[in-house]
Amino acid sequence: LVFGRLGGRQTEQRKVPQHHNNHCHKHDRSHNKIKMAETTSTNNRQAGGIAWAGSLVGSNNPDNLGYRYSTAHKRYKRSSEDDEKEKELPSNIVVQFRNREGEEVASHLDIPTGSSIDDLSALLHSLLNAEEEEDDNNNKHIPYSFYTKLLRNGVEDDIEVTSTLANLIQTHQLSTEETLHLTYQPLAVFKVRPVTRCTDTMPGHTEAILHVSYSPDGRHLASGGGDTTVRFWDVNTSLPKHTCHGHKNHVLCTAWSPDGSRFASTDKNGVMILWDPATGKPVGGRSTIRAHKQWITSISWEPMHANAACERLVTSSKDGSCKVWNVRTQQCIATLSGHADSVECVKWGGEGLIYTASRDRTIRVWTAEGNDVGKLVRTLKGHAHRINTLALSSDIVCRTGPFDHTCSKFKSKDEAFQAAVEKYQKFKSGEPERLVSGSDDFTLFVWNPKESKHPIKRLTGHQQAVNHIAFSPDGRYFASASFDKKVKIWNGKSGDFIATLTGHVGAVYQVAWSSDSRYLVSASKDSTAKLWEMPSGKKAKETLPGHADEVYALDWSPNGSSVATGSKDRTIKIWKH
Repeated sequence: LVFGRLGGRQTEQRKVPQHHNNHCHKHDRSHNKIKMAETTSTNNRQAGGIAWAGSLVGSNNPDNLGYRYSTAHKRYKRSSEDDEKEKELPSNIVVQFRNREGEEVASHLDIPTGSSIDDLSALLHSLLNAEEEEDDNNNKHIPYSFYTKLLRNGVEDDIEVTSTLANLIQTHQLSTEETLHLTYQPLAVFKVRPVTRCTDTMPGHTEAILHVSYSPDGRHLASGGGDTTVRFWDVNTSLPKHTCHGHKNHVLCTAWSPDGSRFASTDKNGVMILWDPATGKPVGGRSTIRAHKQWITSISWEPMHANAACERLVTSSKDGSCKVWNVRTQQCIATLSGHADSVECVKWGGEGLIYTASRDRTIRVWTAEGNDVGKLVRTLKGHAHRINTLALSSDIVCRTGPFDHTCSKFKSKDEAFQAAVEKYQKFKSGEPERLVSGSDDFTLFVWNPKESKHPIKRLTGHQQAVNHIAFSPDGRYFASASFDKKVKIWNGKSGDFIATLTGHVGAVYQVAWSSDSRYLVSASKDSTAKLWEMPSGKKAKETLPGHADEVYALDWSPNGSSVATGSKDRTIKIWKH
């Protein structure tokens, strides 16, 4: 007798006839099992019970898949992609290379779809060297990045080739029937070595250090903090050069002029002092300038390519106003008023505009050239909470002026001015200046402030206030630091998200890029700094421990040789390879 309980019902008893022939007996038994399986699956479909088909799974019983349901369509849905095999990509694709100005290089080329960035670079080298005379051997070794333009939601985005052309085509579903236009951008020829060890610890400050910054040529280091002093340090020996007294309250902001000849510092009383880094003495007639009624939140110098004299700067304050100063005459040229609350950040752009961000949730754009200095151009609205920080794609170029990684010296101001103009024009290459803002509403906005008052993109992902943003020197990426202990990397052109850098166990206060854009260093409340490889590294390449308290200040020298960190533990540490 065979009994089975299927879905709560009992099957009828069947008599199995006895056979003397052993072979027939086996055959009958297997036949019976198949019948049982069929009965089981039929009843099961009606009653929702559990199918059991003995050992007959596979070739003997193709209907039984060994799962709860013996029918394929109940186990998973077959989609149209499964029915039709994915169309394979063609082996070759037609591409057209362009430079950033839009000029085409050579004619259309038929190249393999599996070409990597190295293959494209090698091909481009041969094309450029065929067109240009080969007098510069460096051209052979210049690495390139490649982009294509893609229209998404009515906005044209730059999409970077990250591995192969096939990967780009599949990821973004590009047509293989049309010519693929690739824009190339030269990357840094030199490579900065990653910092891995602390070479010097420099005591001297008696309160928390709030700012450390290298001069544009990388030869001097300056710091300021809660002990009301500004200190200049010798970069080569890591010894103090000058201790400058004059402030009566916390030194909140510091900034080097792009030619490296002056250093500005401001404090919590609204006082500004301009220092000569060579002597450590105040510059000009008045030793202190009473700039604002309340504390000064930010300073920014006019870029050198716009004015060879490097004598104008702009300050922003908690009193809701910003002021443009001539540091030679120590006079206020213009007052930028209009914000309804404290101005948190100010940037002097490379295109003759000043950008101010405020707690009133707006960014204002002002003219900085001609007779109309301080005239409002447009107001950028979008954030839902106070704006903490701004970053410009041209920040590093404007900050370093004529200097680069070679630490070159200039015979005259005119020579330095020409070098600064050439460097900016080479960086710009016909592309607009981009602005990114970070806010307490946990978001970032990407703007094209010269053209439009509407944002290009709203970037979400951070889970707490965005604290600091920094563009890479080549403008390809920007990094955002947040109180959510994360650093996020974004595409500098389209604003697309690239990676989240996790590892810090406290709020991240500041980030700084190496001059070749290949590394990023971040400073955190967890008393460490971390080094990340860009843009791939999701895990820190190095952790830089040693500080006894929160790391507030951070800078990577423009020549790439060292990183300086300043901490609440009152020391500055220098990190090298």
